[in-house]
Amino acid sequence: MSSADVFRTYLERFTSGDVDGASALLAEEFVFQGPMLRASGKAEFLAGSAGLRPIVRGFEMHRQWVDGEEVCSIYDFKIETPAGAGAIPMAEWSVVREGRLVSSRLLFDTAAMTALLPAT
Repeated sequence: MSSADVFRTYLERFTSGDVDGASALLAEEFVFQGPMLRASGKAEFLAGSAGLRPIVRGFEMHRQWVDGEEVCSIYDFKIETPAGAGAIPMAEWSVVREGRLVSSRLLFDTAAMTALLPAT
């Protein structure tokens, strides 16, 4: 699989609730940086992102660029909560080695995400 295919397959699995399938595409040393979560290691990332599982409703890929092991993906991340449903535009820069994601840096408008989260 190309770097783009690895990322796209990972995202398909993650957004469909297939945690084991998504996990299989993450290296043990996976490093994640995003506006709402930072994690060093696959286990820390999976634990930190577990709260998304009940609200994720898929994604729509708009564009991917590949440069060797690096892939940049622009997509809409679809969620549904009691506060509403919507799609948050996201940009993610990932590195893939030996068929697994080793790092990802996610950028998105946190206000758009927060607007769809229930008030606490």
